[in-house]
Amino acid sequence: MGAYIKVIDVEKYYGSSGSITKAVDRVSFEISKGEFIGIMGGSGSGKTSLLNVLATIDTATAGHIYFDGKDITKMSEDERSGFRKENLGFIFQNFNLLDTMTLEENIYMPLILNGEKSNDIIKRTEEIIDILGIQEAGDKYPYQVSGGQQQRCSCARALVNNPKLILADEPTGALDAQNSENLMELLLEINKKFKTTILMATHDPFSASYCNRILFLEKGKISYEIYRGARNREGYLREILDAQKV
Repeated sequence: MGAYIKVIDVEKYYGSSGSITKAVDRVSFEISKGEFIGIMGGSGSGKTSLLNVLATIDTATAGHIYFDGKDITKMSEDERSGFRKENLGFIFQNFNLLDTMTLEENIYMPLILNGEKSNDIIKRTEEIIDILGIQEAGDKYPYQVSGGQQQRCSCARALVNNPKLILADEPTGALDAQNSENLMELLLEINKKFKTTILMATHDPFSASYCNRILFLEKGKISYEIYRGARNREGYLREILDAQKV
């Protein structure tokens, strides 16, 4: 399978000439369509900066990122906005739900912003709510449901546009152990059922063990890479833990 996303010598610097921080330092890797990839690293390793550049929320200082053959580093601000709407879904640690809207309204908001027809909005939202098992919570507000249900709503909102790539930044960071496991099982199901490519930044080895492949970042560079292959998750998790000790 050829590269769906190709990252070539990407750099991201912050600051001015007097004090420059290299958040991402000449990073290169490829992602195949349908892969579930984890990016791991400690605080300040550059994983969120890399995710933001891939999401076109931030711009690369140097290098190129090709998404299905298009160089997204060459896009204007308007083109990047259109690219995000058409191709990306986002899952955040703090859910980013609007408290003044029900879960259902939070889920279909991206469709309204994209100018979808009312019938299509209702149909697609109902499908996603059904798939993610939050039918009974659809008319409730975020503060009326559990953290696990809020994160499922966040996943539903990310999926409602049929994204080609889901970017997840520490998606289990605000969840307890059981809800973290539930969410990772859900992301795995999304990856397999919809063949959606997922790129997830995480510091949690357990969450990372659901990925096909893991890139370890250290001081803005890829220091290590692990493939799961045919191994069971327990064996894979042990290798992830060992890699973190290196």
